[in-house]
Amino acid sequence: GACALQGCTLPWLRAALLGLMGLLVSGSDFQHHRYEAMVQALFAVQSECPYITRIYSIGRSVEGRHLYVLEFSDQPGTHEALEPEFKYVGNMHGNEVLGRELLIKFSQFLCEEYRAGNQRITRLIHDTRIHILPSMNPDGYEVAARQGPEFNGYLVGRGNAREIDLNRNFPDLNALMYYYEKNKGRNHHLPLPDNWEQQVEPETLAVIKWMQNYNFILSANLHGGAVVANYPFDKSRDSRIRGRTTYAATADDKLFRQLARTYSYAHSWMHKGWNCGDFFEEGITNGASWYSLSKGMQDFNYLYSNCFEITLELSCDKFPPASALQREWLGNREALVLYLEQVHHGIKGMVYDENNNPIGNAEISVAGIHHDVTSGVDGDYFRLLLPGTYTVTASAQGYMPYTSTVTVGPAEAIQVCFCGGMHKTGL
Repeated sequence: GACALQGCTLPWLRAALLGLMGLLVSGSDFQHHRYEAMVQALFAVQSECPYITRIYSIGRSVEGRHLYVLEFSDQPGTHEALEPEFKYVGNMHGNEVLGRELLIKFSQFLCEEYRAGNQRITRLIHDTRIHILPSMNPDGYEVAARQGPEFNGYLVGRGNAREIDLNRNFPDLNALMYYYEKNKGRNHHLPLPDNWEQQVEPETLAVIKWMQNYNFILSANLHGGAVVANYPFDKSRDSRIRGRTTYAATADDKLFRQLARTYSYAHSWMHKGWNCGDFFEEGITNGASWYSLSKGMQDFNYLYSNCFEITLELSCDKFPPASALQREWLGNREALVLYLEQVHHGIKGMVYDENNNPIGNAEISVAGIHHDVTSGVDGDYFRLLLPGTYTVTASAQGYMPYTSTVTVGPAEAIQVCFCGGMHKTGL
């Protein structure tokens, strides 16, 4: 009898259950992935879900490792009009490894849930084009991983192979932005300096080219060393006051606060505020009011493209032991999905001329918010907005501007079409 209860049935039952769970969460034995293992894991997802995924490389690191992106879409490899593009970027600091592991796990999760018929995930993959870059700094990771979790110094492996901090390596558009603010200059898509390609590392170059090739709308980049959702600007407007921190708001401050809050409250403990000996009200912070930094990636996204990006600090420990990964995954899973869903809020639509030709690069401006977005090559645009009533204007060179009033609710993006409304001026 004792055998039946303890010795025999349970191990058998446990093995059967684990076997079942193994099918559902293949590769869910949580462990750290070195470069080869990470690449294998991504290609395994691609072969398991071939019709909704694609793997592509956006370039190579200093030491020649590919920067692989895994894309999820019902039409992998193509931009579908009115379907927004979203990205997650992990491990830009090589020794902050949780983001890398969460994004590998998240990729497996999307594939498995899609195959299991999960309606929420299926809808997300059908209505969104999702790009996942688990490691922006594979070289730095290898340096950190050779040290291992136990002995990792605070900075070992943070930078790339040339020991450059990639989050201080983007062209500085903030200074230009702050100058334009005073002189009523442009408030979006600021120009890059002439020789910018010579001034950045290969990993940074690859990400900027990636941003030029895809019309990303929403993004998050995953870091470690604290637990807080950090939103732009990262760079203080007041560089004179050394050591003082000042809040640097974007024109979309309320929206960014809401995006950060969305992640924080969906996360199991971030919103509680007390983490790693720090306190952040609601688990969110403006970047500059925490500490000012120049040439960071999130500010660059906002000032150079249509993309709104926040920085997610996800763990006190930059290189947590493998035994902590499962708890971290469960703590972040819902937040990763819910944040992604935010790309579907606000307004979107097409911009056409009177002959129904799409107008790319048209400017979409919202009265009272000094940050315009532009339509993509297919003439489709996306403008993230909080619920409210807005006056929206589409303008393009050689056309009469066209204005529309729209009320945005809390649900799916409202479609506002500037269709046939764009008439050529007498130029």
